[in-house]
Amino acid sequence: MSDVRTCPTCGAKAKYKEKEGIETFTAVQDEEAFKKIGQMKKAMEKFKAKAEALEKKLKTLKV
Repeated sequence: MSDVRTCPTCGAKAKYKEKEGIETFTAVQDEEAFKKIGQMKKAMEKFKAKAEALEKKLKTLKV
């Protein structure tokens, strides 16, 4: 999942990546794309929370 942050150089929204201690920012070209990235991130967080809750419930049922 993309980590979207504000670029320290230009102040624009950008995808953030860190590899081997090197930070890189890749510009998000379209404002609508940025909104969709945010929506997808929220949806994935909700899905992750539901999956974790189901895993806990499954563990209690197995015991």
